[in-house]
Amino acid sequence: MVINLWHIHWFICVNIEIDTKMDRKLTSKEQSKGKYKKWTYPILAVMVLIIGIYGFRALLASKANSSDFFIASIEKGEVTHTVSAAGIVIPAFEREINAPVATEIKSVTLSTGATVTKGDLILELDQEYTRLEYEQLKDELDLRKNNIEKLKLQFDKDLRDLDYQDKIKALQVDELKAEVNDQKRLLNIGGGTAEELEQAELKLKVAGLEKKMLENELQYKRSVNVNEKKGLELEYTIQEKRLKELQRKLQETSVRSPQSGVITWINEDIGRTVTAGETLVRIADLGRYVIEATSSDRNSDKLSIGLPVNVRIGNKNLDGSISRILPAVQNNTVKFFVELDKNESEFLRPNMRAEVFIITDKKENVLRIKNGAAFRGANTQEVFFVEGNKAVKRKLKKGISNSDYVEILSNANLGDKIIISETNDYKHLDAFILLDK
Repeated sequence: MVINLWHIHWFICVNIEIDTKMDRKLTSKEQSKGKYKKWTYPILAVMVLIIGIYGFRALLASKANSSDFFIASIEKGEVTHTVSAAGIVIPAFEREINAPVATEIKSVTLSTGATVTKGDLILELDQEYTRLEYEQLKDELDLRKNNIEKLKLQFDKDLRDLDYQDKIKALQVDELKAEVNDQKRLLNIGGGTAEELEQAELKLKVAGLEKKMLENELQYKRSVNVNEKKGLELEYTIQEKRLKELQRKLQETSVRSPQSGVITWINEDIGRTVTAGETLVRIADLGRYVIEATSSDRNSDKLSIGLPVNVRIGNKNLDGSISRILPAVQNNTVKFFVELDKNESEFLRPNMRAEVFIITDKKENVLRIKNGAAFRGANTQEVFFVEGNKAVKRKLKKGISNSDYVEILSNANLGDKIIISETNDYKHLDAFILLDK
């Protein structure tokens, strides 16, 4: 081993200097200088270590295993632009059975999930109060019917009395007419006076006016009686309808299925008081389904009835279209319904979660590639193209996209391979080597 003379000279000088300094007292300046020298070497060592680590990482970053990435090829095909929404599967037809009257739940025969056919007994409500009300109303109706018959008889009697009075008055008028004629003959032969004739004519006029009054009274009574009879009959009909309605409600206290289906919900709280109109049972036809979906109100201008929709439930895809859009916005979301092309699919079940994609644009026979984390940027962005065993950064221009595919507009060709997964650890590089494991 050859020892450099310069190193030996430096080592001797340093030792001499140290010995000299040890023999004399150090000044404050020399002490301060010694402190700086004391920290200089550790700091330099740390800096060298950091530079070494970064250099080692840079050396490692320039290489990567190809299996760490998802690589896809550019192909030709269809690309759609979609607006996403969250959905839930609901029966296309669900019927609610509500409480007919305010009463208590007496007994429950079936439970949620039970299959029913039309007419099956589901639950029983307490009938006691409704039955008492029905019987009371029936008694009142019978009483009203008797009163109506009595009033009809009274109306008929009054009309007959007026008619008889009118006929009597007619006879009195005829008698007074004869008396006037007799007074005229007596006056002509000198057997009567003018005053007697005038008095007879006056009685005849009064009797004629009284007869007209009776005729008017008779005509008025006939019209009034007809209207009063109609009014009484109408009141009776209204009360009769109330009685029939109450009879129907009394029958509905035995809650029966109005159709075949499955019970999706039932109030099983026996003894609980329910109000009139409160929901007791929900029965659904599980042969047909629709999707109830919600999307951000920012997408409301993009929604319209008839737009095609792709529904994804697990690994199943179903096609459909928007059939109804609710006008109100709640909690910054808009609700709409999707009619499925095949709404009787066997795997569908109520309340299943679904991903809904509304197709707002569609392009066919264009360059496309599978969507991935690498494309979550601007329309023009840098991605890594795979060229042999290298990944090379190049700019790429995108078009419309959905969760499955991204349209490629320029700077790429059919068959080009691109890393579609996350590459943040390599974004500072223009290229790196791909290693095969």
